[in-house]
Amino acid sequence: MFYFDKINNKVILKSDYLIGIKGFFTTKDSFFTTKDADLEKITEENKKTIGEYLNILNFVSPVQTHSCNVDFVKPDKYDYPDTDALILDNDRQAVFLNFADCTPVILYDKKQKIAAVSHAGWRGTAKKIVPKTIKKMNSNPADIIAIIGPAISLCCYNVGEDVFNELKSSVDNFEGLYKLVNEQIFVDLKAINERQMREIGVRFIDVCPYCTCCDNDMFFSYRKENATTNRHNAVIRL
Repeated sequence: MFYFDKINNKVILKSDYLIGIKGFFTTKDSFFTTKDADLEKITEENKKTIGEYLNILNFVSPVQTHSCNVDFVKPDKYDYPDTDALILDNDRQAVFLNFADCTPVILYDKKQKIAAVSHAGWRGTAKKIVPKTIKKMNSNPADIIAIIGPAISLCCYNVGEDVFNELKSSVDNFEGLYKLVNEQIFVDLKAINERQMREIGVRFIDVCPYCTCCDNDMFFSYRKENATTNRHNAVIRL
């Protein structure tokens, strides 16, 4: 179950499924990624606040390109170009990825005690980036705890037939993952990622109820906010 918490009076979103690691999602109150010069001071303060909470000086964050590329975080390495999922297996670093409608997925292998964050937009979802991340972790899916964070939901995500067909081919059973409204196709990216994981044997999955478009007061939406450069974040530290 998801619930809001605070770090130094800054609101974040957590799941009570995550035990054993620090993993959460920032909000419009606590985000720390922007290209808006007017917000740089606020985001730097937020990043410092989150860093102090995690007891970390430097974060690791990849250059996200809607790929299905997955990598392990390496000590003292902070450059990960063309990468949309990072796996963390040490307790000296912290990882964050950026989101504004795409689906954030935090993964934790409770047996190996390693974690990951995947960025699953429609392209990453169609390429099954989350199952690929689990495979790269060398995890037994039954040992995975998966947290699907705030993202654009079925109510707001209409797509063309080409995107629909690519997403449909990413699961064995597409029933219940889309709807037709006035000849428009709406798809559920969160549910598609959940279905992909269940089809490979992941059992413990918490799905965030918040839609970045409907709940735009709390989270950023690329669609609703005219291609905003602000991003909320998915953050992990072991």
